[in-house]
Amino acid sequence: MVDIIVDFLRNIGFASLTVGQLLMIGISCLLLYLAIKKGFEPLLLVPIAFGMLLANLPLAGIMDAGTADSPGGLLHYIYGSGIKLGIFPPLIFLGVGAMTDFGPLIANPKSLFLGAAAQLGIFITFIGSTLLGFTAKEAASIGIIGGADGPTAIFLTSKLAPDLLGPIAIAAYSYMALVPIIQPPIMKVLTTKKERMIKMEQLREVSKAEKIIFPIMVTIVVALLVPSAAALVGMLMLGNLFRECGVTERLSKTAQNELINIVTILLGLSVGATASAEQFLSSGTIKIIVLGVVAFGIGTAGGVLLGKLMNKLSGGKINPLIGSAGVSAVPMAARVSQVVGQQENPGNFLLMHAMGPNVAGVIGSAVAAGVLLSLFG
Repeated sequence: MVDIIVDFLRNIGFASLTVGQLLMIGISCLLLYLAIKKGFEPLLLVPIAFGMLLANLPLAGIMDAGTADSPGGLLHYIYGSGIKLGIFPPLIFLGVGAMTDFGPLIANPKSLFLGAAAQLGIFITFIGSTLLGFTAKEAASIGIIGGADGPTAIFLTSKLAPDLLGPIAIAAYSYMALVPIIQPPIMKVLTTKKERMIKMEQLREVSKAEKIIFPIMVTIVVALLVPSAAALVGMLMLGNLFRECGVTERLSKTAQNELINIVTILLGLSVGATASAEQFLSSGTIKIIVLGVVAFGIGTAGGVLLGKLMNKLSGGKINPLIGSAGVSAVPMAARVSQVVGQQENPGNFLLMHAMGPNVAGVIGSAVAAGVLLSLFG
């Protein structure tokens, strides 16, 4: 009887816990706290943090590959079929497209340049990462964090540097959640009070025909210029076409709700499960976290600085704050532009103007990922 009890105690998880696993469990609980209590991207951070928790519980085998005699862990198969094969990120983009109004971008095509400028952080951080000893593929995966687009970061990293998927995905989604904290100081340092108070003219009304033609044309142009971006941009634009064409309401609602919710759960759990103590707790992870925030900061600064230039060229008609929304955190970055602008001028309404660069940033980050994939894939 004593031997049975001893064997039982040896085979429970408590006996196998390592210091690293305890630390990772603590990090996952911290992320759950930030998501639940502070409201930091809870739809993404809760499944990611819980996946991390499951992966670091010893003997649970949630990510075990399995053998000929026994099946692998649940999340191993979800990760392999959904992320490793690159299925989940495009499906997320399908839902994002169905929820996105590209009207502000169509009404003000110049905002496309602001979305492009905000991708500056991706390429500068890529260079910096190579100087710190990362390979070109790893550097490209780290740099994409600057686009503040979690699905794009996962899509590119799963193809170029799958070993870094855990820290890169967590960094990307964490910085997306921290947009209201990271961006305002950068925006205020780079702009004057007078610039932040600028009121912009109301955008013109966009016709239904323009909204239908836009996703079709963007798909054609991007797929011909950067074929590697076709999966992401194509699904984004298909979702938007569902929304705008007027004859696929059921498909649009499914993409906006059931589909994106299911994929978000599966993607979050499997991404979090890649952050095991063995892979996550390293000096390389610390570098990725630091480089990620640098990439995001440079991207924000790039958008604001181009906004300042466009303000000068327009004779003071463009508020540079909308340039910070060129990162791909939709719609949070646009809301931050609105909030910072209203702090200086309560009658200032920048949200719709900022949505133009914001949705342009979604396209821009996908195109940047396609370029990097073409170069190093």
